[in-house]
Amino acid sequence: MKKLLTFYVSLFTLALFAQDVAVLKYKGGGDWYSNPTALPNLVKFCNDNINTNINENIQTVEVGSTDIFQFPFLHMTGHGNVFFSEDDAENLRNYLISGGFLHIDDNYGMEPYITKELKKVFPNNELKAIPKDHEIFRSAFEFPNGLPKIHEHDGKAPQALGIFHEDRLVLLFTFESDLGDGWEDQEVHNDPEDVREKALKMGANILKYAFEN
Repeated sequence: MKKLLTFYVSLFTLALFAQDVAVLKYKGGGDWYSNPTALPNLVKFCNDNINTNINENIQTVEVGSTDIFQFPFLHMTGHGNVFFSEDDAENLRNYLISGGFLHIDDNYGMEPYITKELKKVFPNNELKAIPKDHEIFRSAFEFPNGLPKIHEHDGKAPQALGIFHEDRLVLLFTFESDLGDGWEDQEVHNDPEDVREKALKMGANILKYAFEN
């Protein structure tokens, strides 16, 4: 176990300098590959506006693979079912508690499945509402009212929920917001420019927080 943890930490140390990010591929039949232009657009926005130097070649990594330790930031999205095996859950938990960060953006319909599967990852931790004065809402751009609403689905308020480990936010679940749709190419959803800008700025906050904490 000690040797394995050393392997994880060394991989993660290298990743801190590489500033690579990846889309997380999961089992269960959900469309983990949705919003294909979202993360590339967000990375470009960050590189252009908040002085990051993130690789714009976005990779895909499977939740059960040790390759996840190469990426300080993972992004996960979809509309439907999610399934984590016990090995998947253990791998993801080790990644998160050793310094990784996972952003899960519900693209509509994901919430009941991911909520259940996260209990495998952190059996003793619940998703908690992130207070509006948390650093993630002001790390690069100010969002005094918390998570912005990007797309209407059920008319509910947007929710930023998280899991903390030793006071560090390790997992962010954005629900009833649909940030990823706002990151996509403009012609995909025809969102007004001010809506896309809000989505990209909030995304920049998330990436900046993930890299610095």
